[in-house]
Amino acid sequence: MHVLILGGTTEARRLAAELAARRPAPRVTTSLAGRVAAPRKPAGEVRVGGFGGPEALARWIEEHAVGAVVDATHPFAEGISAGAARAAAATGVPLVALRRPGWEAGPGDRWHPADSLEGAAALLPGIAGPGGRVFLTTGRQNLAAFADPRLDQLHFLVRSVEPPEPPLPRHAHILLDRGPYSVEGETALLREHRIDVLVTKDSGGTATAAKLTAARALELPVVVVRRPTPPPGVRVVPDVADALAWLAALPLPPRRFAPEFPSRPPI
Repeated sequence: MHVLILGGTTEARRLAAELAARRPAPRVTTSLAGRVAAPRKPAGEVRVGGFGGPEALARWIEEHAVGAVVDATHPFAEGISAGAARAAAATGVPLVALRRPGWEAGPGDRWHPADSLEGAAALLPGIAGPGGRVFLTTGRQNLAAFADPRLDQLHFLVRSVEPPEPPLPRHAHILLDRGPYSVEGETALLREHRIDVLVTKDSGGTATAAKLTAARALELPVVVVRRPTPPPGVRVVPDVADALAWLAALPLPPRRFAPEFPSRPPI
């Protein structure tokens, strides 16, 4: 079976490594979006760059005789997940979403949930106060919500793997770094920059969870952006072991023909 992994996460790399180590090993192709200049390459074949939409992904699945698709992208990669669901439905290829569980607040946490980055930005003036210092860990894309002039009095420490894309907050200090992070290091960082509030997406996992522990110890408020729900009808598994079990239970893929998409209305 040819397994297509839509990757970019730690779980995607672990799944590719587990499959590559099996004997006989299935053919495994991991697709990376190409947004990071030097990504950590997984085992097996690697494809870099977008497909160009669900129709193009469906054609690629057919042309390369893919028997199963594992969507192991970031929990906030809504567009890719939606496209994968459409392509899988059009081709009849089984699809599963590998999503590590989200974080949960514990005793001592001061969490403020938000449904979007815009919602998170709207909460900041009331939480940080005038001249407040914000540690922004939502990634390098889609930071326009925090470039709102109403936030010009705030000072942002923006951490990302690669330089973020404009527009950026008016007062922004960029910190280029890649996890995993330690509690000791995150605590020192929060103290050094005199952070008043942390902003993060509910990415889940352990690689970047140390900042939450550090914020709890320092009694700092945390604005947590809720993760989007997976596309309707897509099965979700929480870890690599469950993804492997799902793959093992699949029958051999039957011969498939050209995918069918609804015809578009005339222009």
